[in-house]
Amino acid sequence: MVNQVYQAHTMEEALDWLDQHKEKAKLIAGGTDLIIKLREGAVMPAVLIDISNMQGINHIEERDQRIILGSTATFTDIQQSRIFQKRLIAIAQAAQSVGSPQIRHRATVGGNICNASPAADLLPPLLAMNAKALLQSKESSRLLPLEELLTGKETTCLLPEEMLKSIEFSSLGKGEGLGFSKLSVRNALAIARISMAVYLHLDDKGNCQDIRIASGALGLTAQREKNVESLIKGQPLDKKMIETASKALEATTLERLSGRKTLPFKRYAVQGVFQEALEQAMELCVRRDIR
Repeated sequence: MVNQVYQAHTMEEALDWLDQHKEKAKLIAGGTDLIIKLREGAVMPAVLIDISNMQGINHIEERDQRIILGSTATFTDIQQSRIFQKRLIAIAQAAQSVGSPQIRHRATVGGNICNASPAADLLPPLLAMNAKALLQSKESSRLLPLEELLTGKETTCLLPEEMLKSIEFSSLGKGEGLGFSKLSVRNALAIARISMAVYLHLDDKGNCQDIRIASGALGLTAQREKNVESLIKGQPLDKKMIETASKALEATTLERLSGRKTLPFKRYAVQGVFQEALEQAMELCVRRDIR
């Protein structure tokens, strides 16, 4: 039962309260996930620390060819940012696919990541971009790959006294592209049945120099599909290779979701979702009119 609520205006205030209360405290910003869990009794923190009005962590910026997403930036902020209107438009598309406009105005980057839902829409594109998470405590900070932050269904390696300060990843250039595709029950308000993001780097001959594939709602957490990546890397991306990679994803889905009711649907649907994300990435790779 919540018996104390603090409103932090600075990072120092938030980290002081986190350090004092540790396991008893929860951070709240948009609250679109946490409020539901509080009402259902799924989480029962004694202390809530409101960081929704905290300065310095709601930014979206490009610095030294790195994109930095502050943890309290909202999904609407992502949609409206010029940074995500060209080669990185897949991230804006992932943000736009979340909930209703009211939810997107409130839901934050940090909440979507730290809730660690297997179906979290931002996780696949950020994993495909090799994003890193900056974690901050009162005494120290650490930067680690986003995939290492995620440890299981709705679990992370975030320590009780830490908060996610920002996410960062490299911007894209010539020959690179990012694609995103999502399949859900209803168009805007449903959580993802399957989501997929593909980062791709093609050389001038159309061969795959590098690829990173990340999936959502195909396991206990969003994750990289590294076995499929290894099949494609260094190869020409022709029809035969795309079919081979799609079948490999089907085989992975069969193994990972064995015995689940969703398997008959997902084993085939995953191929179309992957191909749509891949085609979007390929199109962006060859475009010369965008940065």
